[in-house]
Amino acid sequence: MRVVIAEDNPLLRDGIALLLGEHDVEVSAAVPDAEGLLAAVAADPPDAAIVDVRMPPTYTDEGLRAALAIRSAYPGVGVLVFSQWVETSYARQLLSENAGRVGYLLKDRIVSTDEFVGALRRVADGGTALDPEVVRQLLAAPAVDAGLARLSDRERQILGLLAEGRSNVAIAESLHLVERSVEKHVTAIFTKLDLPQARTDHRRVLAVLRYLRS
Repeated sequence: MRVVIAEDNPLLRDGIALLLGEHDVEVSAAVPDAEGLLAAVAADPPDAAIVDVRMPPTYTDEGLRAALAIRSAYPGVGVLVFSQWVETSYARQLLSENAGRVGYLLKDRIVSTDEFVGALRRVADGGTALDPEVVRQLLAAPAVDAGLARLSDRERQILGLLAEGRSNVAIAESLHLVERSVEKHVTAIFTKLDLPQARTDHRRVLAVLRYLRS
């Protein structure tokens, strides 16, 4: 099995590489950031990638965004997220993209090297490996609607008024806008929610249902 490691902490990065070497796992690249990870995978796709969540330059979600990119471009590469943090929205995306070749483990909850290597092999072989705490937080956190997340503050405000049953004229009066402006915002809402015009579905109703479910 060949793997790539993406971890900004050099001691932890080297430690994982040494650990894997002792278990007959070849580390083809060990990099400190998401850019290096994507380059290493593109140059020679491994069986799996071990990815930290927060890496340079912003130390926010670079690792998870890179993990999603790998899942999309290289479906045969397993992705094992290994972090101190549970990012439920990204974790849900990782799991929804494909049923296998994905794992999410928490650094401070690994109790043995065999457990870690076993999880890595399971992910590389097409299975899953999820820390119970990750599962608990996924179940506790409401799902985030990606379409709703794309809406601007004004669009969300207008969608809320649609949910109240307001017409475009009433919304325009409430927000001190011209009716044409409201119509443009409503059309943008339908576009961002991927609600194409159809004879059988009322897009205003579908948009409101999405809003209420969130």
